Amino acid sequence: MAFRYTARTTEEVPRMATAQKSPFNIPTLLTLARIALIPVFIGIFYLHSWWGNMLAATIFLIAGLTDYLDGYLARRLNQTTRFGAFLDPVADKLMVGAALVLLVEYHANPWLAVPAIVIISREIAVSALREWMAEIGARAAVAVSMMGKVKTVMQITAITLLLAFEPQFIEPGRKMVFTPFFVFNYVLLYIAMALTLWSMLLYLRAAWPHLRED
Repeated sequence: MAFRYTARTTEEVPRMATAQKSPFNIPTLLTLARIALIPVFIGIFYLHSWWGNMLAATIFLIAGLTDYLDGYLARRLNQTTRFGAFLDPVADKLMVGAALVLLVEYHANPWLAVPAIVIISREIAVSALREWMAEIGARAAVAVSMMGKVKTVMQITAITLLLAFEPQFIEPGRKMVFTPFFVFNYVLLYIAMALTLWSMLLYLRAAWPHLRED
């Protein structure tokens, strides 16, 4: 009897471990909350008021900080899952992409359109590269690097500041007034763009030996 009881207990251990690794844990729910905030963020941004701009910027900043929080909790609570690993970068890219599209429409000038296009294009290219590397079993070669994390911090800072304050325009022609504050924010965004390109080159260099193979 004791032997059979021990055998059942041994079989139940992996089942309990599997149950604890539910894809819908605290870190994953935080990631899903970031995605759910995107339509709220867009709606508030289109209020076009000083408090709407501030609130939209606050939502974006909270989403950016939550990006680090859910990763920390996943490691701290030992709740890393494949679903969470897939969903986390998707949520980040959706929020950044939505914010850049809104800013390009609102500022309506090529000085913002260029870095927005570069940043969004880079995210698409790196996502495709990682997917391909995963298919050949070399996903670790293009894991998130420190340069990628610095790039993300710079992006969040620049976009948050651009969202927070409403630009002024001169009529006719609706030309934007480039105050020192907005010039500073644009410079931050261009630095983020440069880091974006540099991190992409690092990923391509890491993947190049695999890309050269027949």
